[in-house]
Amino acid sequence: MKKMLAVAMVGLALTSATFAGGAKDAKISPENPLVLKMSHVFAPNEQLTKSLAIVCDNIKARSKGAIEIQQYPQSQLPVYKDGVEQVAQGAKFISVEDPSYIGDYVGNFNALAGPMLVNSFDEYRWLTKSDLVAGMKKELEEKHRIKVLSLDYIFGFRSMMTNKVITKPEDLKGMKIRTPGSKLYVETLNYMGATAVPMGFSETISAVQQGVVDGLEGTVDAYASNGSAEVAKNMAFTNHLLGVCGVYINADLFNSIPKEYQTIIIEEFNKGADQMVSEVTNNYEATKKKLESTMGIKFNEVDHDAFAARVAPVYENKDIMKGADADILKKIRAEIAKMPKK
Repeated sequence: MKKMLAVAMVGLALTSATFAGGAKDAKISPENPLVLKMSHVFAPNEQLTKSLAIVCDNIKARSKGAIEIQQYPQSQLPVYKDGVEQVAQGAKFISVEDPSYIGDYVGNFNALAGPMLVNSFDEYRWLTKSDLVAGMKKELEEKHRIKVLSLDYIFGFRSMMTNKVITKPEDLKGMKIRTPGSKLYVETLNYMGATAVPMGFSETISAVQQGVVDGLEGTVDAYASNGSAEVAKNMAFTNHLLGVCGVYINADLFNSIPKEYQTIIIEEFNKGADQMVSEVTNNYEATKKKLESTMGIKFNEVDHDAFAARVAPVYENKDIMKGADADILKKIRAEIAKMPKK
């Protein structure tokens, strides 16, 4: 309760500070810097945190100190739905979250983050650069004042981490699996055959140790860096969701920033996404070997078609895909089909 109250008070302070000044502040410059707080759930040694640290440093250097972004990892400030709400309300705040959280505002983003949608990082990045997604971002900005700085912070495909070998949906029956609180994530796991338990990550490792949950799901990168490997010794490559975050800022706040600094911000967040994808891709095999050799982790393949059949109804569930176009999945697949073959 104390933690929840503290987070709420921080959120209120962030929003109040913005409404007290916000776009009416004196012109942003090295002498009058804009300080933005950036929040997410990732641990300090995870690649997203490290990549965003580089982005923050580069923006501050290129703007000569006029724009300072202070990164707060591991849920120190509001995250998930609460973090995106801070952005929508106009706080001097940057939220880094899965696109399903902006699906609460523009429903088609739920489908973009949907289960077993893409087969590669390249397919997803092709989608984010399409006219279809450009229209979604425009609607989000115009109707809800949330500007997307990037959608491409990919940290890998998410899979099951348990102490039981999972190969088919039936193996998940009766198993409680921790997941973030996104409705899309929760229901995807339920459709797969598990019982999803939404939970903050700060509570997850102890929950697995104590048997409150039977495991969790996440990426290989996270497995090696956030403590999961200490409590769950098997990863089943379900690849049920692509682990990816977008970066969001209030549109009115962004528009109040001088154009030269806007350009720097956008360029550096795009470069940061490229750098992160490169690091995750290049380090994948080494990270996997490290997990096997030093942490005793075992990996196994699964009946992918069986899991894909289980999650297919997610896209037809109007409660999960609330606000999404009835034919959004068809539109997304049509965009993927346009991707040049290598």
